[in-house]
Amino acid sequence: MTDDTKTLGRRLFMTGAAAGLTAAALPAQAQSFANSTEFETPTTEGNERANVSSFRLMSWQDYFPNTDHGVILVDITSRALHFWSEDQSIYRLYPTSVPLTEELTKRGRTTVIQKVVNPRWVATQGELERNPDWPKSVEGGSPENPLGIRALYLGWPTYRIHGTHDTRKIGRRSSNGCIGLYNEHIVELFELASDGTQVLLI
Repeated sequence: MTDDTKTLGRRLFMTGAAAGLTAAALPAQAQSFANSTEFETPTTEGNERANVSSFRLMSWQDYFPNTDHGVILVDITSRALHFWSEDQSIYRLYPTSVPLTEELTKRGRTTVIQKVVNPRWVATQGELERNPDWPKSVEGGSPENPLGIRALYLGWPTYRIHGTHDTRKIGRRSSNGCIGLYNEHIVELFELASDGTQVLLI
């Protein structure tokens, strides 16, 4: 074995060991996401980043005084949603879509005020002005419905945390203001959250 081969072997071993230590240091709930392809950065034919979800682990104590009714923290920069249950026994981390522009982005505190299965989508005036070819509404349950199969309505008018049938949007700046999740993730979050769940977008 040559010196170059030995050096390469040592580098590969150290890289693998460091990755293993990093995964071991993560909370159990987050390890599945750390090993998931859902957070990888697909590339286009021009090797440009198609979507980004450089999520980071967070602590609810840094953002909420308590976890009454459960808490949802949406990190716009990381394009990730964190959920902690009221008794803090459940933690979830989901990749999300976020608003297209800063003008469409809303930050601050609100709450979940309603949970809707197969929500009906109604275009806002702003959406119709930006997209004049869009329909004015789409019935719930339709594969064309931008809200997917579940939605958490927030205390802010027209803002939702919802699913999407278009999985290409996740990890991207792709929404008109709402926070989008894979349909399988919004189904899980829908069961965990309740009316009154605290929500913070940062």
